[in-house]
Amino acid sequence: MSTQGKGRAKKAVEPSGQRTLVIIPTFNELENLPLILGRVHKARPDVHVLVVDDSSPDGTGELADELARADPDRIHVMHRVVKDGLGAAYLAGFAWGLARKYAVLVEMDADGSHAPEQLYRLLEAVDNGADLAIGSRYVEGGTVRNWPWRRLVLSKTANTYSRLLLGVGIHDITAGYRAYRREALEKLDLATVDSKGYCFQIDLTWRTINNGFTVVEVPITFTERELGVSKMSGSNIREAMTKVARWGVGGRLDRARGVRG
Repeated sequence: MSTQGKGRAKKAVEPSGQRTLVIIPTFNELENLPLILGRVHKARPDVHVLVVDDSSPDGTGELADELARADPDRIHVMHRVVKDGLGAAYLAGFAWGLARKYAVLVEMDADGSHAPEQLYRLLEAVDNGADLAIGSRYVEGGTVRNWPWRRLVLSKTANTYSRLLLGVGIHDITAGYRAYRREALEKLDLATVDSKGYCFQIDLTWRTINNGFTVVEVPITFTERELGVSKMSGSNIREAMTKVARWGVGGRLDRARGVRG
């Protein structure tokens, strides 16, 4: 386990349960959706799920509606008419969950790469004081399965690049399996977030750290999808490289001004 933050005083929290919302964005995940929902509720029958579908042409949204009708207390569906990136889908999900007073909001991929069976690790970290718990592939005990070596090299390079430029101690800052305490999300000025792809994860981690919140990494096993097609693109990589460089330079300038001032 790896921790970064100022360790601000925490209020006592009740154990995770129905106060937890798992947000699962989807686009053409017809085969994966029933599998991941089944795994989530087998592992944690007490959590609720919000499926955020970006008008999937393969019928994922319609299937989500059917599953929600069969389990209306635990499964909810949001239909978005514009496909404008992973970040926008999560921001919409956060707004929905915060408006309904969920205390912990979880990001999870639909493709099974994030094991619901390990969700308890993230929730335990939040219960123990983390404002953001990251399911990390690159801390002790974390691992990656079935990734081609080029993808692994790209991921580790992106994380090293971000860690060095931003000056943070997070090993897996691009990770997409994470749990936020609602109080943290409410302070991050989400209306100003415009990051699209996995840069969104870096953006929110950077904001969380800069707002003085505690970030904890817990080990997970990341497994490459078996069904469907990955949504990773070259534009995601370019966006991350450009924004991380800008944030890193800006952060150093701010610290320098603080020292001089």
